[in-house]
Amino acid sequence: MDMSKVHRNLRRIWFPSITPGAGQSYRLHRRPFCQQPSSQLPIPQSNRGIITQQCKQPIQRNSLPSCLGSLSPHRRGYASKPDILDISSFPPERIRNFSIIAHIDHGKSTLADRLLEMTGTISKDSQNKQFLDKLKVERERGITVKAQTASMFYTHNGEEYLLNLIDTPGHVDFSYEVSRSLAACQGTLLLVDACQGIQAQTVANFFLAFGEDLAIIPVVNKVDLPSADPARVANQIEAAFELETADILAVSAKTGLGCSDVLPCVIEKVPPPVADRSAPFRALLFDNWYDKYLGVVCLFAIRDGTLKKGDRLVSAHTKITYEVTDLGIMYPEQRTTTSLHAGQVGYAILGMKTTRDAHIGDTFYREGHPVESFPGFQPAKSMVFAGLYPVDSNDYTKLNDALDRLTLNDASVTVAKESSNALGQGFRLGFLGTLHMDVFRERLEEEYDASVINTNPTVPYLIQYHNGTEKSIRNPAEFPDIEEHPKIKAFLEPMVHGTLIFPAEYLGSMMDLCGSHRGEQQEYTYLDDTRVIMKYTLPLSEILTDFYDQLKSRSSGYASFDYEEIGYQKSDIVKVNILLNGKPVDALATIVHRSTAEKVAKEWTRRLKGVMSKQLFEIVIQASVNNKFVCRETISALRKDVTAKCYGGDITRKMKLLERQKAGKKKLKTVAGGIQLPQEAFLTLMKGEDAAKGKKGKD
Repeated sequence: MDMSKVHRNLRRIWFPSITPGAGQSYRLHRRPFCQQPSSQLPIPQSNRGIITQQCKQPIQRNSLPSCLGSLSPHRRGYASKPDILDISSFPPERIRNFSIIAHIDHGKSTLADRLLEMTGTISKDSQNKQFLDKLKVERERGITVKAQTASMFYTHNGEEYLLNLIDTPGHVDFSYEVSRSLAACQGTLLLVDACQGIQAQTVANFFLAFGEDLAIIPVVNKVDLPSADPARVANQIEAAFELETADILAVSAKTGLGCSDVLPCVIEKVPPPVADRSAPFRALLFDNWYDKYLGVVCLFAIRDGTLKKGDRLVSAHTKITYEVTDLGIMYPEQRTTTSLHAGQVGYAILGMKTTRDAHIGDTFYREGHPVESFPGFQPAKSMVFAGLYPVDSNDYTKLNDALDRLTLNDASVTVAKESSNALGQGFRLGFLGTLHMDVFRERLEEEYDASVINTNPTVPYLIQYHNGTEKSIRNPAEFPDIEEHPKIKAFLEPMVHGTLIFPAEYLGSMMDLCGSHRGEQQEYTYLDDTRVIMKYTLPLSEILTDFYDQLKSRSSGYASFDYEEIGYQKSDIVKVNILLNGKPVDALATIVHRSTAEKVAKEWTRRLKGVMSKQLFEIVIQASVNNKFVCRETISALRKDVTAKCYGGDITRKMKLLERQKAGKKKLKTVAGGIQLPQEAFLTLMKGEDAAKGKKGKD
């Protein structure tokens, strides 16, 4: 055999861009023979048998789950498409659907990494840290913003089980997403940090799981740290949740210590899903995301029946009919399956164009076979509203496109166009909470390179009129004028039920903090000898801006806070207007309680004076409450020495130049009118004076 001819053929195969054949175009990347059909390889017929005989080796099946055993031989070899899984052999008795719930930074994502590695779903690689945290902001902040799902195959006592894991967010802003994710499970791992102990969100998530009647497995994490005290934390769990200390698992998700006991405990203590394959199809939509190639991908918990490609499904909420174009499980990425059956959790592609059509908590059924909807469904409700404006007015179209793309993956954000006399064209956005707002703005700046200005966040208020009508206010510009007040019966503001957990030595500071924010104490109890749990009723508007900062500052970082909405309550609220040179700046207006209106007005004018630069004319900063001025600050004019060129002569010459300068400044003040506000001004009002100084220092 002419070996030089074989070498030339191999060169053309592995480096096609160097020596392409006549009339052929090859890809630049290398592709092994076992991943490409031989008919597509540019190998001469005389040499094809010699080369492919060594490359056509079947995939080893000892590391694959049994669901791959039903694949035909030609799909097990060197198929060019992903293998299609067949999970119909898993009855509900061998399925476990569970989630991980915990406070922020207690190790949910790290424990999920260990479980995925133990089952062989992902490789043991150092790059697999926070594997289920897909967003860049999640990895940078070390928090989970969006729930993620992964399926695992695990053998226990000689039987293979299908385990579906849901990693949930830990912040109060995403509590509704957590509740819908828990509705798709039959059990949960309650994760508690061995150093920090029970925190506020731990309590909130426990009661969410308890309300869903889930099997709760307590797990104490980070037991390997020097400051860990598992015994103290176990006593807290027993006292707060009435769970037996003997059932608590002690693990270290980072090192893997004790993690091997988690999955056997899940199989033994979490009940299998109650499902009926012969019943009409019924599924719960508990998550979704947008794929630029496939459209909206929906995650379902199949309660009854069977789902196959080509089936037509109907949304119980919108009554819109969709056709299933693809379906499968997350293993850990999207893997197509032949079907999905009762008790299983998987994804389906229905041809939706936007996530606004996919409502979390909605029920789907087969066309022509309506079923009873799952309880607890309600559309996402925005509780924090803020204006968003481009720094450069010419970037309005760019910002509009960025918002359209970003909201494809976050249907909970409401967007409405608005205009401001000071900031020009912009948008009014509604968020689930302040963290949701910060994460959204950060993604907007990092992923789409958008420079934006955020106005002070507000909450939705209600106005009751004497004629029985009601009006919702989401923007201070919508607040009624003083002339309209006689027609108003009452103002109402949203209230929350807050839970604080902190060391006992900070009890006085926490009571003072809540009292200064118009809080009403409900109760407080001791979790153990050192920690206190305290409950307050607070206005939602009081915890939007600096409440968390003061909470951490007064407790040296040891306190945690969680809240839930409890409806509206009558309140005496007023509108505070900020005026620059007599002209109101609508972007700086806010709605506050009358008792704090004057204090807020004085504080804001003082902060604005500190961040605004001098102009060639005098700037007068005023604040008014219900059209009554309560304070004033003045920024003196930046004077230019117009007499510097005069080295002598008559005094009237200097006076003439000064009078001309004075007249020019007066004209500039009336014509220019509007004063440019720096971005630090809005940051100052949102985060406080220290935050603005910090931003200046970074710049």
